[in-house]
Amino acid sequence: MHLAAHFPGVNNTTVWTDPRSGSQIDFASFEHLARTAERGLFDYFFLAEGLRLREHKGRIHDLDVVGRPESITVLNALAAVTDRLGLAATVNATFNEPYELARRLASLDHLSGGRAAWNVVTSSDAFTGENFRRGGFLDRADRYTRAAEFVAAARELWDTWPPAGPDGTPGAPRPFTYRGQHFDIAGEFGVERPPQGHPVVIQAGDSPEGREFAASAADVVFTRHGTLEAGRAFYADVKGRLAAYGRAPGDLKIMPGVTVVLGDTAAEAQERAAEIRRLQVSPQNAILAAEQVWGVDLSGYDPQGPLPAIDPDPHSDLVQGRVGVGDPLAVAERWRALSRAKGLSLHQTVLETTARQSFVGTPDAVAGQLTEFVDADAADGFILVPHLTPGGLDEFVERVVPLLQERGVFRTEYRGTTLRSHLGLPEPVRKG
Repeated sequence: MHLAAHFPGVNNTTVWTDPRSGSQIDFASFEHLARTAERGLFDYFFLAEGLRLREHKGRIHDLDVVGRPESITVLNALAAVTDRLGLAATVNATFNEPYELARRLASLDHLSGGRAAWNVVTSSDAFTGENFRRGGFLDRADRYTRAAEFVAAARELWDTWPPAGPDGTPGAPRPFTYRGQHFDIAGEFGVERPPQGHPVVIQAGDSPEGREFAASAADVVFTRHGTLEAGRAFYADVKGRLAAYGRAPGDLKIMPGVTVVLGDTAAEAQERAAEIRRLQVSPQNAILAAEQVWGVDLSGYDPQGPLPAIDPDPHSDLVQGRVGVGDPLAVAERWRALSRAKGLSLHQTVLETTARQSFVGTPDAVAGQLTEFVDADAADGFILVPHLTPGGLDEFVERVVPLLQERGVFRTEYRGTTLRSHLGLPEPVRKG
């Protein structure tokens, strides 16, 4: 089983009203969570990214008021206070360039001794693009075309340096040339080949294009599927695409994002989980979530009343910079069907529909649930998304990790030094 730690901050699962809640930008918070994850022998530490402060009704979204630091800068600092933990940065393939990002990731891989990873994300919205010179130029249909070219170009750059000689002295790099629809670059790469060959590539996306991109180019998929059955279907679909690219099932790890709530008894755990959900989604936050779907001002609606009877506005710009909900009309109909079937209010519907996959129970029960998912080919491991910054993983590491080790499904020590070795990924074959 593979485990990773997602740093909580601006996602809607973070509970800021808890008195134990700390800063999402002070280095001490990043260090605490990273050291906890390394003490728990996790594979890697994962940082999200935001390239513009999101807006709701023309005002900055409240979770963004202190901003987000740049991921690779933080991970370079964490490399100095950790020894084995992988360090994964989310970096956008739409608003960066291959040479510059390949250099930064290679530098992180060297500084950390082979622990760098890149979570490749894309963007097509003009709202984010306004922060950049070419803002909003990219059609949505071209997102994955550019991302695939970006990854291919970066790997071309990393491969231009030959292995070091017997005395450790590197040879001279060969010139590179990469020409495609989105990039036309040539020159010489300025950093030796990374210790891992290529930093680990992570991809997050559930669309058909995203699944195909993962099968062709990714080492890890960060996904979210709420049931064992949905996880198994996604796992089989994506793993089944690998052979077309000459890849084996073990060459790609599927790791859904999950939450964990523990208690000394099953009843206590369920009570804690319900309280956390109430804190994550207040009545007012439920209205905001519904406005993201309907695209209209719903401030006059009672969160304890029914869902809006009106249809969503699919062309609304009421919410800017937040992850889209897909087809608003289809999402609204699913919410209505659930509300009718269970007799739920607007608030209760949002509570049920916005929950991330959660494992709730005693430490032994949660260890069993996690193991069941892996044994059933619904996941290769999990990215844990705690609700508390920065101590949200402390209890899991202290109470669940030892039980996973006793079951023989999780490591008792790091056996390698690189992130690829933790994940059991093959070293990339150098081309050229």
